Amino acid sequence: QVRLVESGGGLVQPGGSLRLSCSASVIFFNLYGVGWYRQAPGNERELVAQITNSGSTNVADSVKGRFTISRDNAKNTIYLQMNSLKPEDTALYYCNVHFGSTDHWGQGTQVTVAS
Repeated sequence: QVRLVESGGGLVQPGGSLRLSCSASVIFFNLYGVGWYRQAPGNERELVAQITNSGSTNVADSVKGRFTISRDNAKNTIYLQMNSLKPEDTALYYCNVHFGSTDHWGQGTQVTVAS
């Protein structure tokens, strides 16, 4: 059974930084596309950033230049480095791994940006 465990969320002041991590218990992790999504109260879940199994990345315009997604296939881990955080980045952040028709989600980690 695939299990994704996110960590690294918390409360940070505007302009601050956080790094989220997601550990994935999957076989052949390197074959999966991976990504980070977020959902703020009252909003739909939205893509933040994704990285393919070949290393190509796609980052939402709202976070471009501030957030960086990366993966470590040797550790089955996905990262999201978040800099220059804004109050509007406050949300529950989920990691996702997908391969073909399979799609798996973590439980989420809360990020709150407030002074």
